[in-house]
Amino acid sequence: MIVDSAPRYVRFECPDGDSTFSLHSIDEATDNNCVAVYFECDDVDAEYQRLSAFGIEFEHAPLDQDWLWREARLKDPDGNVLVLFAAGSNRKNPPWRAKSGESSTENV
Repeated sequence: MIVDSAPRYVRFECPDGDSTFSLHSIDEATDNNCVAVYFECDDVDAEYQRLSAFGIEFEHAPLDQDWLWREARLKDPDGNVLVLFAAGSNRKNPPWRAKSGESSTENV
């Protein structure tokens, strides 16, 4: 486990490859949807510029977040939240990474 802030948020390393998997409980749903899909990008700013050039509208441009990720948000045609993010080494090794057998509840 990478981050254990249950029951609000947990992030795991997948057993094969370099993927991670997160579950995040949110308090408020918008447009009757409570699904957010995250897409990792090497360069969120470049991807934001590329998609904006096609006329895709974002809820917000890339921002640095408290959880050490840079992300931009938009909605798909059904109102689901899509997040483009770059986390670098913090994706798998944030300062609050859970050690075996303990929870990490700071900053998440």
